[in-house]
Amino acid sequence: MDVTEAIAARRSVRGFLDTPVDATLLHDLATKASRAATGGNLQPWHIAIVQGEPMTRLKAIMAEKIATGATETPAYDIYPKDLTAPYRDRRYAVGEAMYAHLGIPRDDKPARQKWFARNFAFFGAPAAYFCTVDRRMGPPQWSDLGMYLQNLMLLAVDAGLATCPQECWAMYPETIRKFLGIPEDRMLFCGMAIGYEDKTAPANALHTERADETEWLTTIKPSS
Repeated sequence: MDVTEAIAARRSVRGFLDTPVDATLLHDLATKASRAATGGNLQPWHIAIVQGEPMTRLKAIMAEKIATGATETPAYDIYPKDLTAPYRDRRYAVGEAMYAHLGIPRDDKPARQKWFARNFAFFGAPAAYFCTVDRRMGPPQWSDLGMYLQNLMLLAVDAGLATCPQECWAMYPETIRKFLGIPEDRMLFCGMAIGYEDKTAPANALHTERADETEWLTTIKPSS
C-alpha cells in the first residue's frame, strides 16, 4: 500500500473484533510513527499502549463510572464553545449520519447516550494508545502530536488494522492519569482504539464527506 492509498483508506472505525493485536506490532507502529515532523525536534509526545488484562481492567473502571454518572473536569475544551458555521454544521451532519446508520432517532436521547458510552469501551477494540504531553507545551507542539498520531493511523492501515482517535478521553483526565501513572506535569491529549475492523458493525458503514476544495484551498496565481 502506498501513502495515497493509506490516506484514502484511513477512517475512524467504531466497531472492532475482539481479535488480539500482537504486542510487538503495536510497539513497532508506535516507534515508526515517531518519524513525524516536529518543530525544533522537540518530539513532545508520550505514548502508552494498553492491551490484555490492563485493557480489561480499564474498561471495567469506565463501565462503573458511566453507570454511576461520575464526571470529571475535562482536560480541555474538545470543541470551541462558540462553534459557528461551517464547522458547527459539519459536526452536526456527521453526528446525524452516524445515528442514521445506527437506526437511532434524534429524540431517543437514552439510546444516543448509550451509544456514546461505547467510546469508553474503545468500541470493542482489544488495544489502545494514549497520548500525553508536557503541560508547558503550546499549540505548536500540539500540532506535532497530530502529526505523530496521523503517522500512527496510516501505519496501522498499512498493517491491516483499524483505528479510532478519541479526544473523548479528555473528559476523564484524572482517571486516565492515575491508571497510566502519568506525572502531574503531563496532561492527557487523547486515546486511540486500535484493532481489526468488524465489517458487520453498522457504524462502520459511515464514510464521512470532505468539504469541496473551493471552501478551503487558495492558489496564489503569478502576476502576469
